Amino acid sequence: MSIVAEHIGKAFGNPPVRILSDISLTIPDGDFVSLTGRSGAGKSSLLYVLSSLDSPTEGRVLIEGVDITQMSSKQLHATRNVKIGFVFQFHYLIAELTVLENVLVPALKLHQEVSRRPRAENLIAKFGLSDKMNRYPRQLSGGEMQRVAIARALIMQPKYLFADEPTGALDTINGEAVMSILQECNTKDGTTVIMVTHDPDFAKMAKRQIRMADGRIISDG
Repeated sequence: MSIVAEHIGKAFGNPPVRILSDISLTIPDGDFVSLTGRSGAGKSSLLYVLSSLDSPTEGRVLIEGVDITQMSSKQLHATRNVKIGFVFQFHYLIAELTVLENVLVPALKLHQEVSRRPRAENLIAKFGLSDKMNRYPRQLSGGEMQRVAIARALIMQPKYLFADEPTGALDTINGEAVMSILQECNTKDGTTVIMVTHDPDFAKMAKRQIRMADGRIISDG
């Protein structure tokens, strides 16, 4: 199975400003893709369209053979809850919840917080945060908060993980730690990872680099 984009275009505004133009690509299950390019190249816009967070103006996106651009809102939410994880540059943790509670937020939506708790505790331990399980976001460093955000994205064991500049707000050491986690998710768990990054060294850690400019793919290898 795979993610397939067919002739994706995206424009907004009046008069319309084009941010994606005629993009077609296939991302097989188990791939690790980095999307690179200068600011304004369309990296994040493509990521959001591929992940179902945004809709294309033209073309379609298929996940496991299903056209997500034709899904109802209910179907989209169900797909995201079960199959897709998201990591952003900012962690978006809930200040009033502990580390453990934040990780379990996606499970709450499906009333699986009890059954998923052992996995949450294992992920927290795996990311070196066992001693901080009952702390609140304000008591964590930036790197620790990002690790909690990744654990939250992985709690439902998604097949697809979309990451938008996940190391952008981190120093080199924490950035490398986050990249190591993403690589392990890909190699050990078989999670398909699609990541936007401006860092060439982190981009090289992916199996496949897609470079963009002016809303188009200019290289894919």
